[in-house]
Amino acid sequence: MISKEIHIDTEKPLLTLDEAKAFAAFHKSQGKTLVFTNGCFDILHAGHVQYLSKAKAMGDVLVVAINSDKSVKRLKGERRPINSETDRAMILKNLKPVDAVLLFEDDTPLSVIEALLPDVLVKGGDWKVENIIGREVVEAGGGTVKTIAFLEGRSTTGTIEKVLAAYR
Repeated sequence: MISKEIHIDTEKPLLTLDEAKAFAAFHKSQGKTLVFTNGCFDILHAGHVQYLSKAKAMGDVLVVAINSDKSVKRLKGERRPINSETDRAMILKNLKPVDAVLLFEDDTPLSVIEALLPDVLVKGGDWKVENIIGREVVEAGGGTVKTIAFLEGRSTTGTIEKVLAAYR
């Protein structure tokens, strides 16, 4: 229960955009800092967990938007994702740092960022701050945009390559 007027089942893995907007608005109204990040999060590994923990440490509430299966296919190729959007959402939602998860169909999360107006927008260290999608929106709203360095040697592609090599 988010408020007397809006009921959101925060135990389910995926929020709709409207539910995420209500979730964000409620927490912001309580003076909490809303942190937002996004990604495919296909095969979860230690790098993802460290990244999400560091993102959560930048505020009070962490919202993670994940690419839909169709979006992942467009970005990563026909063989991806390995795990379905519902499985990825369930895994993420059950990680300690993650407070809410929603799905987006587009190739970028710009419309989600515009809707939620996070206080802190976070991306991986492979992004230059000036190139992060949604930076202008967040900064115009008084928020900040930050990057987090990757945990060396951890990646979904690397994990897939290790598994394939083990079975050749």
